[in-house]
Amino acid sequence: MTREVTRTQLPLQRRDDDLGRALATALPERVRDGVLAHRPVSVVFDLVGLGRWVVRTRFGTVSVDTRIPARPTATITADPAAVVPLLAGQYSLVEAFLTGGLRVRGSMAAVLALGGILSPAADLPVRARVREAAVFGVRTAYLDAGAPGGSSVVLLHGLGATSASMLPVLADLVAEHRVLAPDLPGFGSSAAPNWDYDPVQLQRWLRAFLDTVAAPASAVIGHSLGGRVALELALREPETVRALVLLCPALAAGRRRPLTALARRIPADLARLPLAVPQRLLRDGTRGAYRTLFADPDRVARHWFDAAADEWEITLRDPAHRRALWSATLGLYLDEPFGDRGVWSRLPQLAVPTLCVWGADDPLVPARFADHLTVTAPQVRSVILPDCGHLPQFEWPEATGALIDDFLTRTACYPRTAATG
Repeated sequence: MTREVTRTQLPLQRRDDDLGRALATALPERVRDGVLAHRPVSVVFDLVGLGRWVVRTRFGTVSVDTRIPARPTATITADPAAVVPLLAGQYSLVEAFLTGGLRVRGSMAAVLALGGILSPAADLPVRARVREAAVFGVRTAYLDAGAPGGSSVVLLHGLGATSASMLPVLADLVAEHRVLAPDLPGFGSSAAPNWDYDPVQLQRWLRAFLDTVAAPASAVIGHSLGGRVALELALREPETVRALVLLCPALAAGRRRPLTALARRIPADLARLPLAVPQRLLRDGTRGAYRTLFADPDRVARHWFDAAADEWEITLRDPAHRRALWSATLGLYLDEPFGDRGVWSRLPQLAVPTLCVWGADDPLVPARFADHLTVTAPQVRSVILPDCGHLPQFEWPEATGALIDDFLTRTACYPRTAATG
């Protein structure tokens, strides 16, 4: 479980030059690998009541100054009491974000990349380093955290999201596992090739990702779209998946879909057309839409909605990523439920130990799917969380984490056999 963080262990220095030096000292002068080695970013640190500084990376060189750019890559707003132990290497940026010690606007990916190099000498279990690799011909960004020698767990985010949406799960698992959380192709900081983004194509990429990052026979945890992709890999190549956890998986609806014929005729390239929506309207609409995904949105801190809305806006502003989002949406809508390729028809063959977690009040994936799954694939364990929407990892992180921890422990203690899969 995520460790408790104490934020006031060092005396707070209030002089501007002291804080600027502390920030510079906590960063390396050069970054030789990872995304910051070749990607220019500017991240503003806004310390409430004390001042603002900007961290810049350019061609691998890291610098700190007070010349605030008009359009920074991201802005971190934080209480000074949270920043002092962060700069001292006493807890990670991921922990600071999850506990509300800092708020992020703009590119969460840039902030996570910065967190990966902050206080480099500190031994921080929840440090997530942002890496890039060519996977299945696609530039793929991913978070790499935890013990390099631990058993591998791969986290797959949902539709329109990024690896940041899996941070609560990552923080819970890093003490005992190597945790890898990629941005799926077409999402976040990964490239958006001109694909059909259906579950079959994405599982091909996932299979290549496991090989690229040297994570064979991993446990795979997928949320929504990520769950559907993980399930497809487990059905096609069960030897590559040690255990499977599906959080509100986007399974094909069995009922008649009246817009199927129309959806098949809509070219995904239409999504490349200019998006003529005012920034504020887009941001406010996105934040409102995210709130509907929760049974009780007030249970989730506002800073998470702000960060998620900004990530969504970044996706929608780029034509290639906008096309990928629309293509993936069509891919889920047109996913066959039955027949030789139908996911529900193939579920009885699932030979990988599997846990499904559903939200009783999920507005996107009906919890009644759990009943259908019990009949279709009784070997799968289903748990319905009461008073929970579509993102159990944020709405009920402790309960979700406990279910995942227990399941992974049990599957580690009882290896798969020919009888159990």
